[in-house]
This record gives sequence, C-alpha cells and structure tokens, in this order.
Amino acid sequence: MKKIKVKQVRSQIRRPQDQKRTLESLGLRKLNQVVEHDASPTILGMVNKVKHLVSVEEVK
Repeated sequence: MKKIKVKQVRSQIRRPQDQKRTLESLGLRKLNQVVEHDASPTILGMVNKVKHLVSVEEVK
C-alpha cells in the first residue's frame, strides 16, 4: 500500500471542533508537524476534510 506524508501548514485556531478532532486523529498536534500514514480510504477522507490546513505528498 502506498504511503503519504501529511504536514500541518495552517493553524487549527478558530476552526470547527470536528476539524480539530480530525487533525488530532491524523496525529497532528503542532504546526509544521509531519506524520506518515498508509494511503487508505479512511486516511484519505480525513485528509480531504482538512485539506485547507495540511499539505500531502507521496512517499517513494
């Protein structure tokens, strides 16, 4: 399965509670923090929900 790197690039301050929980579920707690996940449909859906707060790149 492919891997992706997810980096938080914008703050979660003044965001709805569900977006904050989604970032926390992805393992992102601080700005500029990077986490690596498998590219499963669940993870991709969570990334899509907060796509304006994160950047995503594939791991080779």
